[in-house]
Amino acid sequence: MRAAHYITLAIAIALIALLYWGGNTVPPAKKPGAGAPPMAGAMTQGPNTMKAASFDSIEAASRKQLPKTAVDTVTTIENELTAMRDSSRMASVFIRLSGIWERNKVMSVATYYYGKAAKLENSEKKLTFAGQNFLQLMENESSPSVQMWEAREAVTCLEQSLKIAPDNEDTKLALATGYIEGTGEPMRGVQILLAITQQKPDDIPANMLLGRMSIQSAQFDKAVARFETVLKKEPENKEAMFFLAQAYEGKGDKHKAIELLEKCKKIVNNPEFSKEIDQKINLLK
Repeated sequence: MRAAHYITLAIAIALIALLYWGGNTVPPAKKPGAGAPPMAGAMTQGPNTMKAASFDSIEAASRKQLPKTAVDTVTTIENELTAMRDSSRMASVFIRLSGIWERNKVMSVATYYYGKAAKLENSEKKLTFAGQNFLQLMENESSPSVQMWEAREAVTCLEQSLKIAPDNEDTKLALATGYIEGTGEPMRGVQILLAITQQKPDDIPANMLLGRMSIQSAQFDKAVARFETVLKKEPENKEAMFFLAQAYEGKGDKHKAIELLEKCKKIVNNPEFSKEIDQKINLLK
C-alpha cells in the first residue's frame, strides 16, 4: 500500500470530491459520515475522553458470528497456546488462529493475531502489513471505541516496524495517520510529518496531510503554502487543487477559490463532480 492511501481525513466536502477522483488515493467502501471521528482531535477543545474498546470484548462479540465448528477450532488453538511455554513456537500458532478468523471474515480479530505473530517474528514486512490493515479497518469502522483500538494496534505495529527500518517514509506516514486520526494523540503525528518535510520540503503526502490539518484548524495561510508546494511539483494534482480552493475560501478570497474549482472541474471532467462543483461555486458567488 502506497503512502497516498493515508491522506484521507474527515472533511465532509472532501469525501464528495474524492468519490469522483477514484484511483489509489483513498480506502474503499467508506461511507460519508461513517468511520473516523473528525480528524481534528488535535483541533478540538478539551481532552479526548474516548476509551478504546478492549480486544477481549471485541473477540467475545465476534465469536457470536462464528459457526460452531469455527468456535471449536478457535478454542482448540487457544488451549494449545495456553499450554505452550516456548514463545518462539507461538508465532506460527497465531498465524493459524488468524487464518480461522480471516476465513470467517472477522478481519479485526484476524489482524490482531497476525500482528501478534509479526511482533514475535519482528518482521518489518509483516508488522507494516498488520499496521496498514488496522488503518484500513479504522477507516471503515463505525464504532469510535473499536476505531480507537484499531488505531492503537496500528501504531504499535508500525512503531515496531519503524525501529527495524527507521528511514521507511511510507511507514512514517502510516504511523502519523494512526496518531492523527484515531489515537487521541494527533500532535505526535504532526511531529512525524514536520520531520519529513524538514528533510524533504516538497514531500507530497506529508504536505497534503499537513495542509488538510491546517484547514481543519482554520490556519488557512499555512494550508495555502502546503498545497501550493504540492502543485509546484504536481501542477494537475486534483486533490491539492481542490483543497487549495478551500483554503482560499477560508481566507475570504472567493475569486481565487472559484478559479481553482473551475480548473479542478476541467481536469476531473466528470459530470456528477462538475454538478457538485457548480453548486459550490454558486454558493461562493
